[in-house]
Amino acid sequence: MKSRQFSQQVKIFKALAHETRMLVVDELSRGERCVCELTELAGIDISTMSKHLSVLREAGIVASEKRGMQVYYRLLIPCVLKLFTCVQNVSERAHSARRGERV
Repeated sequence: MKSRQFSQQVKIFKALAHETRMLVVDELSRGERCVCELTELAGIDISTMSKHLSVLREAGIVASEKRGMQVYYRLLIPCVLKLFTCVQNVSERAHSARRGERV
């Protein structure tokens, strides 16, 4: 059923609809990272980062693995980076159009 398919897609878009979570996905595109690394990168406290990572995990975008006292995250769907590129292109075109440049 289309509505169920769209519902899952909306969940993914909502999970990506935050600067910190986009930063995390971008960083994980270069390899797995522990929560401590992601927290330092984003400049936020660990509880806030854990909430962001939970949203990404529940949407199926990242996976986690506990190793000793640390939790490591990895990107499950690297194809999401194509979406980032597409959105960047749309953003640049819109910016050019607002400035009156030919698109």
